[in-house]
Amino acid sequence: MKYILLVILLLSNILFAQSPIGKETLAHTYSIVARDENTGEMGVAVQSHWFSVGTLVSWGEAGVGVVATQSFINPAFGPEGLKIIKDGKSAKEALEILIKNDEGRDVRQLAILDKSGNTAAYTGSRCIPFAGHIEGVNYSVQANLMESETVWGAMEKAFLETKDLPLAERLLAALEAAQAEGGDIRGKQSAAILVVRSESTGKIWEDRLVDLRIDDHSNPIQEMKRLLKVHRAYEHMNKGDLEIEHGNIEEAIKEYSTAEEMFPENLEMKFWHAVTLANAGEMDEALKLFKIVFSKNKKWHTLTPRLIKPKLLTVSKLDLEKIINLIYN
Repeated sequence: MKYILLVILLLSNILFAQSPIGKETLAHTYSIVARDENTGEMGVAVQSHWFSVGTLVSWGEAGVGVVATQSFINPAFGPEGLKIIKDGKSAKEALEILIKNDEGRDVRQLAILDKSGNTAAYTGSRCIPFAGHIEGVNYSVQANLMESETVWGAMEKAFLETKDLPLAERLLAALEAAQAEGGDIRGKQSAAILVVRSESTGKIWEDRLVDLRIDDHSNPIQEMKRLLKVHRAYEHMNKGDLEIEHGNIEEAIKEYSTAEEMFPENLEMKFWHAVTLANAGEMDEALKLFKIVFSKNKKWHTLTPRLIKPKLLTVSKLDLEKIINLIYN
């Protein structure tokens, strides 16, 4: 009888150790919260062998801070942590309040960074090994259920050695370094990067400078690397659009050209570059690009005359005919 009771007790401990608290989600992962000391931008990046890790792990608000809540996630740590900071508390004070009031604190892992670059991190005593964190000025790295206990140290090193890069690229470098050390012992599945402004503009869509997620992929970090490059290219496209609005055609052409150089196979970038060249009166160069685009996808040809009415294409009837006739030559 004693033997049976002992087995039941051991099984109960194992089941509890591998079950979420209440209905909370598991997200054993590695993450980084960090601030760019030059721009004041703040970011959080994560990777895990779990579906859509960015949905609940990463939180951030411009002018306030960023949060990573992981292991057996308490998703309330995200919005509540940001609110506490917004109410005037530091990152450390926010973390202490959250952990003190949480019955599941032993299985939590949490990191908070405020807009001043103050960080605070916590790794519960029952987080699955290897688990740990490192706090620094303007950054904190943390991980649990790792293949190696060198993961978070490698993340710190990668972040500190990439000071010449934008914040999002530095966060990605930290994730890559973690994976190079073995990362999550279970493997890879999802990743996310969020970067917010140092101060809020009052417009959420402008405050989130980078907001990318890979929800389910065999190599999420490499896919994130690709998406971040696409994001940067489209930043140039957006700047080009803005220059068009202000009537700065030459500047717009420069922005579109930069985007196109980053992704020479992207037809949309070529198309709008061609449109801008045509509007600037550089028809010979425009026709070269239009011809390449039309030869690969005729729907861009169908779209072209539709740009006349909204005045996105402002060429003469003769030049429009030259563009349209490309597909027949």
